[in-house]
Amino acid sequence: MSLPSDMLQDDEELILAIRPHWWALIDGIAALVGAVVLGGLALVLTDASALRLLAAVVLVVALVFFLARYIRWSTTTFAITSERVIFHKGFISRRNTQMPLEKINTVDFHQSIFERLIGAGDLVIESGSEAGIESFSDIRKPLAVQQEINRQVDRHEKGGWGQRPVTIPEQIAQLADLRDRGLLSDAEFEAKKAELLNRM
Repeated sequence: MSLPSDMLQDDEELILAIRPHWWALIDGIAALVGAVVLGGLALVLTDASALRLLAAVVLVVALVFFLARYIRWSTTTFAITSERVIFHKGFISRRNTQMPLEKINTVDFHQSIFERLIGAGDLVIESGSEAGIESFSDIRKPLAVQQEINRQVDRHEKGGWGQRPVTIPEQIAQLADLRDRGLLSDAEFEAKKAELLNRM
């Protein structure tokens, strides 16, 4: 996935853009599955129209709840660019948090045992910007994301982005590294690679 082009500044490169881990959808999935099971039991075990109607209403409510959770998930993006960390959330009401790389002080992550098993976790970023300390939940592969932020911060501090433009082959190599570490899917890698090759 990507960020809207109007969110990037001139000469700013998008390094990584990911949606939250699927675990962020678990309450919506659980509600929908529970409603389907309840509806199935109502159909099989009773002929009472009132109970069947109630099961249908519960199913509709669960479906709406799941769709609301899915829309929130699909419109949430955590991104790393050559200049900033960006957290963009929301479709109607929006939240947009930006942290310049030069102001990031520390990046920590937290994982429970279960989160380690599924590859999810929380990131805590402390910066000298107005955002201060920000916590981001349900991040995919939080250790790899932490390492990528630290890599970009180090590169920014050393002037790696300012000394010369990053070539397209170098950008593709960076994308391949992100794919190999599980931060990009094969489809996301191929889409971004094709976009870069089209610029040549």
